[in-house]
Amino acid sequence: MNICVYCASSEAIEVDHLDLATAVGERIAADGHGLVSGGGRVSMMGAVARAARAGGAHTTGVIPAHLVPFEVADTDADELLVVETMRERKRLMDERSDAFLALPGGIGTLEELFEIWTANTLGMHAKPVVVLDPAGFYEPLWGFLDGLREQGFVRAAALAQLHRTTTVDAAFAALTSPPALR
Repeated sequence: MNICVYCASSEAIEVDHLDLATAVGERIAADGHGLVSGGGRVSMMGAVARAARAGGAHTTGVIPAHLVPFEVADTDADELLVVETMRERKRLMDERSDAFLALPGGIGTLEELFEIWTANTLGMHAKPVVVLDPAGFYEPLWGFLDGLREQGFVRAAALAQLHRTTTVDAAFAALTSPPALR
């Protein structure tokens, strides 16, 4: 199984978040999965990829060409795909992934999470979408989404399709469970 991980690529990240990313990369490798990422070598994105590779996982990075000159590309990736646009990047990441896992991150992470989750709720794919949030990073978002549900803007069924987890074990159980059990 190839697991796409969305997470921070900003360098000003607390060590706890980097440790979480490393633990996820280690688990991907230990369970025999492959990693699909945004192709960056810095911050959480780099930590996931390095840990996955160190454990023997195949890593695929997909990065827009305009980011390569900034020396942020994961040139150690087993497969580094350089594309022209962010839309092309997301398309390739989606196509090459069997499941999606979001860790803490900024607007890029949120945008990717919301797009893949929306596609899931619309029946455009049946791949699991999981958020791993051990320290409450996403708590304000959950409150906002619950408010949207109360106001009728988000269906309860849509919220149920986004699996919220607080441990690496729970996240991987949600990522790998058969659809009937999710």
